[in-house]
Amino acid sequence: MEPVSHPLIQPSGGPSSRPSGRPSGKPDGPPPNRPPDNGFSLDLRRLTVLRELERRGSLARTAEALHLTPSAVSQQLAALARDLGVPLTERDGRGVRLTGQARVLLGHAEVIAAQLERARADLAVYGEGGRGAVTVGCFSSGILGLLPAALRALRNRLPHLRVDVVEAEPPDLFTALDGGQVDVAVAVDFAAAPPHTDRRYTREDLLTDVLDVALPPGHPLAERAEVPLRELATDVWIVGNALSCCGAVTRSVCAAAGFTPDIRHDVNDWAALAGLVEAGQGVALVPRLVRSLYAHRELVLRPAQGEPPSRNVFVAVRAGAERDPVVAAVREELRTAAARVPA
Repeated sequence: MEPVSHPLIQPSGGPSSRPSGRPSGKPDGPPPNRPPDNGFSLDLRRLTVLRELERRGSLARTAEALHLTPSAVSQQLAALARDLGVPLTERDGRGVRLTGQARVLLGHAEVIAAQLERARADLAVYGEGGRGAVTVGCFSSGILGLLPAALRALRNRLPHLRVDVVEAEPPDLFTALDGGQVDVAVAVDFAAAPPHTDRRYTREDLLTDVLDVALPPGHPLAERAEVPLRELATDVWIVGNALSCCGAVTRSVCAAAGFTPDIRHDVNDWAALAGLVEAGQGVALVPRLVRSLYAHRELVLRPAQGEPPSRNVFVAVRAGAERDPVVAAVREELRTAAARVPA
């Protein structure tokens, strides 16, 4: 499936355009609260800006996610409010918050977006399937441990399909999914990921990825069959960035064990992390998805004692897109590959 931007219900300027009105970075004042006339129309690109504001919570973060300026975001929201004749934002200190009318509109936005995806999927079914392109967004250890088997199977099944892979994590991964830059998102459940109840997406759990303790050779706990995490409270830790899924999960696992890890090495690359552990620079938690990388490393991998720390890996597509034959094939091969990941 060729990644495309959402079509318009009625053409209008995109998020980067500068509609008429005040060019300040502050939202326009509320338009008259009048019912839409017979010319009621929606620009889905502007609606995307409103949806992103709901997710990000501020003009600045919305602008960063959409690669716009805060002024452009404000102008798009003001233009959408003028189109509809209702106020969509109101001032909240130095920021803005959504009005009740905005939240009503967002409820309809989910239905509109899902129906457009279904229409596009039906057209793909009508035409020739198995051609075109699809973009899969995935976190790094998923690219290492899950995607290769799925991509090999897809190449044999749909040899004319182009598959592009983008390394990304929530929330940016789902901003790209919303905007059509990504068609299939493979992600880990953590604070930055959308909740299971988010109706914008059709999602499916793929696997539970267990995290093991990585210890340097000669570590006092290296001979244990299982490692009590609490006994690593005084060790130096090697952990990924706090905004990454593994970095966030490691911090929460240590907190659940009753301590805050002493993080001296902030490393997101799994091979680099293994090298630091091997060199005796600290301990770490590593997912079993990347365990094959450590087969020839001089480090010790041990399960954690008690309930093993783990993370839930899932696949999500835009609601309605699951009917697209190409997207359906990608999801099926991901399920098959996940079922074969060693527990």
